[in-house]
Amino acid sequence: MPTDLPESLDLPVVIVGAGVAGLACAVYLKQAGIDALLLEADEAVGGRIRTDVVDGFQLDRGFQILLTAYPEAQRLLKYSALDLKCFRSGALIRHQPPGNPAGWRTLLNPAREPSSVFKMIGSPVGSFNDKVLLLELLRQTQSLTLDELFRQTPATTLDFLDEFGFSDSIIEQFFRPFFGGVFLEDALTTSSNFFSFCFRMFFEGDAALPARGIGAIPEQLASGLNPNHIWLNSPVQRLDGKTATLVSGKTISANTIVLAVDAAQAARLTGRPTPTEQAFNHTTCTYFAADAAQLILSPKQRKLLMLNTHRSSSVHNVAIVSDIAPTYAPAEKSLISVSTQQLELVDEKTLTAQIRQELAGWFGSEVQTWQYLRTYHIPHALPAYSPEQAGTDSLRQPLKLAENLYQCGDQMTYPSLNAALKTGREVAEMIVDSR
Repeated sequence: MPTDLPESLDLPVVIVGAGVAGLACAVYLKQAGIDALLLEADEAVGGRIRTDVVDGFQLDRGFQILLTAYPEAQRLLKYSALDLKCFRSGALIRHQPPGNPAGWRTLLNPAREPSSVFKMIGSPVGSFNDKVLLLELLRQTQSLTLDELFRQTPATTLDFLDEFGFSDSIIEQFFRPFFGGVFLEDALTTSSNFFSFCFRMFFEGDAALPARGIGAIPEQLASGLNPNHIWLNSPVQRLDGKTATLVSGKTISANTIVLAVDAAQAARLTGRPTPTEQAFNHTTCTYFAADAAQLILSPKQRKLLMLNTHRSSSVHNVAIVSDIAPTYAPAEKSLISVSTQQLELVDEKTLTAQIRQELAGWFGSEVQTWQYLRTYHIPHALPAYSPEQAGTDSLRQPLKLAENLYQCGDQMTYPSLNAALKTGREVAEMIVDSR
């Protein structure tokens, strides 16, 4: 952000918010020859997609991945420059049947690892019929366009899986812990058409991390813009027609204003009702550091996302992040990410102690020696997306609010990076077409 800002400024487009949606909008506008000014309240771009460096470890703000099959990401991002590091496709499942000791079960994706097809068939996760249904679900989701997927009559994901014929066993051992982690809600009340989209994305591409952290994604988008047109630490106090007034008192006038902020901020700036807490899904991510030799799993196992079928515990999903992307940790060190969902309030000390106690059963008593790094509690991690909100169209809020006022972000449609990029592009196209 320039230090010698004028008291007022006139520009063709002002974008409030430099998260992924706002940055995407600005990039597409620039490709059309329109320079936009981005006003960001925080000290860096990215919104929810940020990475911090703590004691030499890269900590994403909440466990996040890039699905390489996302069509909007393929369209805009330069994957080679992100130096993507990929998880194995599948899951390592921690399961404790009644009356039996806990153990590990593996379910692999034969579409990404063809040699694993017999292992998948023989996996104790679900029945043989479940494995057949998985292939049928993949065939059905691939037979439709993405627009057609979202135009299907929605139900809850749980009802959809029941209706499709999946057994309780595979729902409880795979679908609930895996997609509960994606949706950040274990009841699987998220709309089934979004589930179908996610299922297809996971099977068609990789789950990946940029070598420099998830924050490298917004940084890449910002690198293609004029740095003088990205004003950081510039929160907007109010909007008045074509004028945005900053908390500092400076005013910026523009022919067009785009709101690329979260639902709560958008409501404040437009005078709409503030969304309730039920409008969001919550997550908490706790990071630990360990000596690499302390983790008893095999290298192949450590490249899988680890799921806990005991969803009332403090540990829901675990990832050995540094085994995916070694750049996330110093040499000879491991970075462990532990996800806990739907905590409204967090006592970090108590939660950390509970996680250590539970993971001692996974990795042994050495867990007590792990270095605690940081906890990220994110109450507005994702917009909730129920069948009632979904309808039979992925767009649930209009992108154009008034003659010169637009909005973009994943709260406009379904909760994902793909939707943030998509709505940013669509708003840019609408602005270009209106000129």
